[in-house]
Amino acid sequence: MQTECLEARVSASLSLYPRVGVVVPKHGQSIVDRNRTKRRLREIVRLHLLPVIGNVDLLLRAKPKAYTASFKELTLQVNALVNWAARVTTQD
Repeated sequence: MQTECLEARVSASLSLYPRVGVVVPKHGQSIVDRNRTKRRLREIVRLHLLPVIGNVDLLLRAKPKAYTASFKELTLQVNALVNWAARVTTQD
């Protein structure tokens, strides 16, 4: 699934807890901007994603627009991905 700022891949996991990976490519940005984006996404995952997803492996990949998106915008997009991941994992 894709949103304006993020791409996500989900798969079933054999572990007893959810695992989430965050990938923030360079996209011509500085390391400071990359680290800020990674920290924002990790915090959003910790607050909004981990409490509600099941035992899945989820990979989030930032698109170039993620660098300029606000924390609120990223939160809304992660919430959309949460809804999508919940639908996908219940279908399997």
